[in-house]
Amino acid sequence: MTAQESICRRLVGRSAVVTGAGSGIGLAAARRLASEGAHVVCADVDEARGKAAAEETGGIFVKVDVTDAEQVEALFKTAQDTYGSVDIAFNNAGISPPDDDSILETGLEAWKRVQEVNLTSVYLCCKAAIPYMRRQGKGSIINTASFVARMGAATSQISYTASKGGVLAMSRELGVQFAREGIRVNALCPGPVNTPLLQELFAKDPERAARRLVHIPLGRFAEAEEIAAAVAFLASDDSSFVNATDFLVDGGIAGAYVTPL
Repeated sequence: MTAQESICRRLVGRSAVVTGAGSGIGLAAARRLASEGAHVVCADVDEARGKAAAEETGGIFVKVDVTDAEQVEALFKTAQDTYGSVDIAFNNAGISPPDDDSILETGLEAWKRVQEVNLTSVYLCCKAAIPYMRRQGKGSIINTASFVARMGAATSQISYTASKGGVLAMSRELGVQFAREGIRVNALCPGPVNTPLLQELFAKDPERAARRLVHIPLGRFAEAEEIAAAVAFLASDDSSFVNATDFLVDGGIAGAYVTPL
């Protein structure tokens, strides 16, 4: 039996909307959710990558700008119309552009753009998904925050950090508000992940990469598949009592004072 075949199928018959499904954590999550039996709606602004993800996972592709309320509403309506339910919403799309830097360097337009894509989009996705879940009396929402929502960094990306803090606070509040209607909302807080985005930002520069790796007890960046495993857990009934939390998958960074040499 292959490793893929050995994965338990906890999500058979459920529908899962994944934003940012064309690459990185989103693509790994789409693959993992599909492998566990979910019908995956792959949402991405990049049509070529989104279609490829949908074809690979046996799902459907919806092109969407996650900052556009009408497009987001149409995304979740498509999931409902196609599969008859909206069981899982993995609100994952986000950006970390180079012009988001220290507060002393980051301009207002860069600040606003990151807030729109990273935080407002999560608000829009939750707002669109929750009515379907309320009618069903169940659902799991997983919002991608970050370990930086819990920690400060001297190598700041100020709008990114603030946006992820907002995702964490909003997820906590929604999880509390809708818990007795069968809806769980959690903020997934990954540490640094070996994705194209991280490689572009850090890994090309050995000094910048080393400055981060020294703070990770495990001594490496996460792989996207490891974050996807956490998404599948939060989407499944195995996490039925996990709600309104910051679900850290950070290799121990947030618990470390001094790391091993």
